[in-house]
Amino acid sequence: MKATTGDLPLGEDWTYEVKWDGMRALCFVDGDHLRVQSYNERDVTVSWPDLAGLPDALPAATALLDGELIATDGDGRPSFGLLQQRMHLTDPAEVGRRSAEVPVSYVAFDLLHLDGHDLTGLPLTDRRGLLDQVLDPGPRWRCSPLHDDGVSLLDATKERGLEGVVAKRLGSRYEPGKRTRTWLKVKVRLRQEMVVGGWLPGEGNRTGRLGALLVGYHAEAGDGMLRFAGRVGTGFKDAELTRLGRLFEDLATDECPFDPAPPRAEIRRGPRWLRPELVAELEFGEWTTDDRLRHPSYLGLRTDKPATEVTKDA
Repeated sequence: MKATTGDLPLGEDWTYEVKWDGMRALCFVDGDHLRVQSYNERDVTVSWPDLAGLPDALPAATALLDGELIATDGDGRPSFGLLQQRMHLTDPAEVGRRSAEVPVSYVAFDLLHLDGHDLTGLPLTDRRGLLDQVLDPGPRWRCSPLHDDGVSLLDATKERGLEGVVAKRLGSRYEPGKRTRTWLKVKVRLRQEMVVGGWLPGEGNRTGRLGALLVGYHAEAGDGMLRFAGRVGTGFKDAELTRLGRLFEDLATDECPFDPAPPRAEIRRGPRWLRPELVAELEFGEWTTDDRLRHPSYLGLRTDKPATEVTKDA
């Protein structure tokens, strides 16, 4: 079951929890056996030995949990960048080494089956009540806390630099594979000015036009060195795509303005370089560990700040 992006709903028929910045996973428990399944239905059990003791924490012969795998930074905040260091590893020796360096926890937020009984038709209040009863917190697993005050929780996530809040209707059934409005995700988004240093051609219905901006920032104001910060491919309206195309004609150059140049894997469609004079306002989720914008979206161009003054916000 998937959440829909929306505004924070209020009322006594809603409950709220932190939007964990991790990897969605189902945990199938059958006796002493555990199978961890990813969002795309792959068996990823070998990648997460951290959860090996989970079956012992459940007083049940069989169970199916829904939740999020997370890795936390030194301040206790979930970090998708850290989690990526563990994702896609399958060699047991390498998994063992990385699990010692980047431990992972499972935050369970729903219980779908228990001892052969399908619980998906029950209201969330009943499913969560059973989950809290049967799952004992352990060294690498726990239940996602529920909160009554959505406004206060959203404020707290902003202060802590978390991803946001998920609001769930207390009477909602679990609808596998569906994106519904009984679960709403309310994201905390950051904003940042970025220098436009190039663009990638579009595909599909954007063939012949802008597909993504290539953006960056200066390590220090006026230093002339533009650091690559990633691609921005969303947030554009048709009229803006046309306007940007006209602006790019006068700024085209054969020289890459980024130092160092972007990795080839990130500019495979053939970059078109621009003199770094345009400043774009962007909205994004967070900075990754390799100084890339995560999930950036274009808001517009700024004309009130010189490109040479654009640096990375702290």
